[in-house]
Amino acid sequence: MYSINQIADIIKAGWLQQNNDAVIAHLLTDSRRLLFPADTLFFALNTGRRDGAAFIEELYSKGVRNFVVDPGYVSGNLFSEGNFLQVNNVLTALQQLTAHHRNQFNLPVIGITGSNGKTIVKEWLYQLLQSSHNIVRSPKSYNSQTGVPLSVWGIEAQHTLGIFEAGISLPGEMESLEKIIRPTIGVLTNIGTAHDEGFENTTQKKAEKCKLFSQVQAMICKEEFVCSNLPNDAYLFSWGYSDTATLHITSINKTSVQTIINAAYRQQPVKIIINFTDDAAIENAINCWCILLHLQTDNTIIAERMLQLQPVAMRLELKQGINNCAVINDSYSADINSLSIALDFLQQQQQHTKRTVILSDIVGSGKEPAILYNEVAAILQQKNINRLIGVGPQISQYSTAFSAIEQTVFFPSTKALTQHFHTLHFSHETILVKGARVFEFEQVIQLLEHKVHQTVLEINLTAITYNLKAYQQLLQPGTKMMAMVKASGYGSGSFEITNLLQFHKVDYLAVAYSDEGVELRKAGIRLPIMVMNAEEVSFETLVQHNLEPEIYSQGMLESFEAHLRQSGISHYPVHIKLDTGMKRLGFEAGDIGALCNILAGSSSFKVQTVFSHLAASDSPEHDAFTTEQAAVFSSCAEKIQAVLNYPVLRHIANTSAIHRHPGLQLDMVRLGIGLYGSDSNPAMQQQLKNVTTLKTTVAQVKKVKAGQTVGYSRKGVMQQDSLIATVRIGYADGYPRILSNGAGAMLVNGVPARVTGNVCMDMTMLDVTHIPNVKEGDTVIVFGEGLPVSQVAKHAQTIAYEILTGISQRVQRVYYEE
Repeated sequence: MYSINQIADIIKAGWLQQNNDAVIAHLLTDSRRLLFPADTLFFALNTGRRDGAAFIEELYSKGVRNFVVDPGYVSGNLFSEGNFLQVNNVLTALQQLTAHHRNQFNLPVIGITGSNGKTIVKEWLYQLLQSSHNIVRSPKSYNSQTGVPLSVWGIEAQHTLGIFEAGISLPGEMESLEKIIRPTIGVLTNIGTAHDEGFENTTQKKAEKCKLFSQVQAMICKEEFVCSNLPNDAYLFSWGYSDTATLHITSINKTSVQTIINAAYRQQPVKIIINFTDDAAIENAINCWCILLHLQTDNTIIAERMLQLQPVAMRLELKQGINNCAVINDSYSADINSLSIALDFLQQQQQHTKRTVILSDIVGSGKEPAILYNEVAAILQQKNINRLIGVGPQISQYSTAFSAIEQTVFFPSTKALTQHFHTLHFSHETILVKGARVFEFEQVIQLLEHKVHQTVLEINLTAITYNLKAYQQLLQPGTKMMAMVKASGYGSGSFEITNLLQFHKVDYLAVAYSDEGVELRKAGIRLPIMVMNAEEVSFETLVQHNLEPEIYSQGMLESFEAHLRQSGISHYPVHIKLDTGMKRLGFEAGDIGALCNILAGSSSFKVQTVFSHLAASDSPEHDAFTTEQAAVFSSCAEKIQAVLNYPVLRHIANTSAIHRHPGLQLDMVRLGIGLYGSDSNPAMQQQLKNVTTLKTTVAQVKKVKAGQTVGYSRKGVMQQDSLIATVRIGYADGYPRILSNGAGAMLVNGVPARVTGNVCMDMTMLDVTHIPNVKEGDTVIVFGEGLPVSQVAKHAQTIAYEILTGISQRVQRVYYEE
């Protein structure tokens, strides 16, 4: 803990306002993640898109009294009890404070960077070393310019080892992270293509990453990744396939479930076995092996621990549960940091008012149990948890710490919980399952999950957030964002997606029909919602649920006004749609005079926005037409604004126009398919992350002889002896029948396999003759990473929109956050 006066000295801050010498234990950069108001210091970061100072009032109302602000901030008289430190750069101040904190501890620290594998190596090192060290580490993948400082702030006196990862996307970022982490041991996992767009070339990217190791005592990496900037006295521990490597890999032998890695170390043969067979896992395991050898761990102990390595849960999963519940699966680890992250994800979900947490003992924290569980209880209370189900002897022993929670029940073991599962009566609630791996909470997840068939559509919520920010970074200052969530979020889901968008504070949502808006309101969505195809029969529903209709004709305008007058409602929010060339819906230029007369003489409406739709914003050959549309829109919008005595937002830019026509961003833009990872512009597409992955499984594998046929109408004729895999997806699931007979393909064990014969209603046959070891139960990628939905759409002679929105509702949606 530091006093606010100490912190002022450390970050060289001036006092904008001083009230007392508060003691600070927690740092905060995101107002949504507040846990302990009384001893929290909020850093009001200004990212350009969002100014943290805008959230000071909200945080002050919740009990926060300590703030770091930039020179432009004026506190006024609103926060008389607050302490305000003023600095030239808020991010730099955060980094200075945490670098100072790091320097107070003389402990070994492992700093990990690389293009891929950072989090896996960090978490595997934790598994391998936790029995012999009290470890502080980055929570999840907190490796950014703000994530690293928040991670390092967690170092306390009882820790004997730190493990932190550092990620960069631009030159110049690593220097500040090196000062904060100050690693004694450096690990470079690899240099790949991730974040290539931020660097001139691979050489520059490697040089920037290597800046993390400018003061290390030792460095671990593959031979080809050795850094040139190491201190002269630093020990280089390399691994590779030549006899010059410190750890000389002599053979790698894979079985169906294990990998045996033989090597020579200090002229002695050594060996490990891991329960993984993919190349990435093998490299990650070797990096960990090198670190254990460098730390002088006995070979016998290394072999035992390597064999016990468990998969790292890189994501939080949200699934449909029994009795209309939503289930969040985080059943692989339990510590304070990851609990807070999981609770943030729980807090995003607004579809149920009741929130339950199933929590195991927290192991390996290094804290006294009484202190630990009082802290856990305070976090659960801050996050408004209604029910806690504690599992384990330790959490049960300290059950009185949780007396402030509305409902609590404790079980000594997972077996006891499953035996009494029927007494817990789960219904219409969101349930977070959070447990240390030894408690085997997979059993609990199986009881809670709604059972469906094995075809699932996975939606990566982290990727949606990433794509949202990619477009937000292109916006001019002050431009708002409307997110299109019509057609159940382009097939990806409605309230699950909108909960996330609400959490990240987009300005507006848009749906196609009133019933979609109603479902969002029932799920707890409070953002303003525009309804694009409101019908007269739905006017009462609109008003009842505070939904804002798009008005596109004089007849609709008059009908809605009549309804509002009959209901005694005035100044109801509406959106005026203009047709500037799309020829679909909207007032045309010739209608504007009559429209203005009605708007000027009516008190029924409050025009929120005036907007139009570009017909071909993604096509360079139609840019002249886009310019023409924009001119018509500007003229009509000016006339409407002239008859209103309040400002009205204008928007015409859709996903493609955000980056292709930045001059048309105006007051607001509408982000649609780009949010879900698809953009027609190749350069923009490279900046987006895949959001949706449609998966199924192999039901059966058959040998089919040459000349035999496969499927309905005998369309699939085998030209040679073949191996055919039948997979659990068909046109009833949304896989287009046009992809029959070789037109489509899926990924089986990462290899493309062509569709053979006609796509059936519930099944599709694939030719897997060229793919080794295909067996029943294998996962099949219908589209996703490696086979983008745009490619499937091209094969089906359509567009990505149609493929995504055509996925049947019988296909289970699984939402996850990495």
